[in-house]
Amino acid sequence: MKNMRCLWAAVLCAVAVTHAEPVKLIFDTDMGNDTDDLMALCMIHTLQSRGAVDLLAVTITKDHPQAAAFVDAVNTFYGRPDIPIGVVKGGVTPEPGKFNLLAAAKNEDGSLRYPHDLTSGEQAPEATGLIRKILAAQPDQSVSLVQVGFFTNFQRLLDSPADAHSPLTGKELIAKKVKVLSLMAGSFQPINWKTRHLEYNVIKDIPAAQKLAKEWPTPMLWSGFEIGIAAAYPYESIERDYVYMKHHPLPEAYALYSPKGHNRPTWDPTALLVAVYPDRGYFTLSPVGTVTVENDGGTLFMPGKGRDQFLSMNAEQTERVREAIVQLCVAPPTHATH
Repeated sequence: MKNMRCLWAAVLCAVAVTHAEPVKLIFDTDMGNDTDDLMALCMIHTLQSRGAVDLLAVTITKDHPQAAAFVDAVNTFYGRPDIPIGVVKGGVTPEPGKFNLLAAAKNEDGSLRYPHDLTSGEQAPEATGLIRKILAAQPDQSVSLVQVGFFTNFQRLLDSPADAHSPLTGKELIAKKVKVLSLMAGSFQPINWKTRHLEYNVIKDIPAAQKLAKEWPTPMLWSGFEIGIAAAYPYESIERDYVYMKHHPLPEAYALYSPKGHNRPTWDPTALLVAVYPDRGYFTLSPVGTVTVENDGGTLFMPGKGRDQFLSMNAEQTERVREAIVQLCVAPPTHATH
């Protein structure tokens, strides 16, 4: 009888894990500035198909109209054409992305290679208002934010006043609705023996990064520059693992962005992975402390009281993280449009 009780306890535990509530997610990206943003978005759709994620919205910090069109094309490719998309206004990188032009790519018959109906970011709402609308409608402490671009959108959310969606200020709304902010930003461990690195996502909008680091009211998980370098995406996967479809946006974007044979760092997927699976042992978390963004964009972590932790990986974790990213990226879309 004791063994039977143990068996049923194990079964119930497995069922509870299997039927865990999906992570409610808002994904904030500078889509088009690097292919790791696209890796992360592909992973999100795979995770949503598995019931692990509920993608509430994608917001964009790259201020070029094709960025939103490309995100909509990818969402539609995965069978989710109605995911809300918000865009930054007056953002810091208005130049075209190397692969966002795939949104306009055509088949031989003149039809879109990746069908979608949002043809320009000019048709999309401004990100701050969209985020406020979505957060206001969610249960308290239920939404995970993943930021893999610049700090602009979430800094504006932090500073936003009460509006028609909520009587709360931005900071109050975040504190009430957000569970965690997981972000790819900064650098916290030596890189090629250098102990200081000015990371791209931080230095492109230093005032916004400083504001967020100083005033954000919920826990923050920082995936530093060194993490994505360690778990670079193997180019062999790009050549071999996507041949099940004639056209797939990830290998096509990879080819446009990176030279042949290049293992591209997986910066952004790591911030997603820890947000969705914080307890799977993919990463080791630092002690709690405080991250300060310095005037040149450097990131300084001080352990002690605070709300910040940064990620680290040993050799075994690095291989697990790389394999998880590859497998989530290459999984065939369950509701693909073609």
